[in-house]
Amino acid sequence: MSAIRLLVLGAVRQHGRAHGYQVRNDLEYWGAHEWSNAKPGSIYHALKQMAKQGLLVAHETAPSIAGGPPRTEYEITERGTEEYLALLRAALTAYDQKMDVLSAGIGFIVDLERSEAVALLKERVAGLAGWRASVTEYYTPEDGPESLGHIGEIMNMWVHSADAGAEWTRGLIARIEGGAYTFAGEGDPFVGVLAEGEENPYATGVQDPGDND
Repeated sequence: MSAIRLLVLGAVRQHGRAHGYQVRNDLEYWGAHEWSNAKPGSIYHALKQMAKQGLLVAHETAPSIAGGPPRTEYEITERGTEEYLALLRAALTAYDQKMDVLSAGIGFIVDLERSEAVALLKERVAGLAGWRASVTEYYTPEDGPESLGHIGEIMNMWVHSADAGAEWTRGLIARIEGGAYTFAGEGDPFVGVLAEGEENPYATGVQDPGDND
């Protein structure tokens, strides 16, 4: 699973309708270019590709009165929303994905209802426990990694990763169950996107040919 599709669909959905540079700007504002493959080229490619797939609809706009070029604005479709929610749910439950996928999922977790978010995270904990159990069929942590030679360090790393992931997830579950954050259906959501023309303090400033599309 690639984080870029989830990130782009989520950014467009939060705006309602956005052109490619707005999406790029939002992802840089979130720091996604640092922890995922959300680089300008991949963002603009994803927008065009998902428009072809019917997940987004592309709207051609007129040039701005200030003389700026016409841009293509994107809006998420019903199919796109279904895909977005499926990717979001998978990101929150899958324990064997890269960190960028989980990071993207956490970034959009409040688009779900609180009870569903908790249920998905509990599913993640169960998955981590199952993974840990499969590792310890061959490796006994109490014996230490040396019992299997230096290869035992790999399994030791997996066990520690499973334990740390489960501990972090249980902490997040506790905070959500304790009332943290505003989830779907609970009121005004947290605003995590930039308004049109708002300066992005985290922008890379690197120009890309797709910026004016």
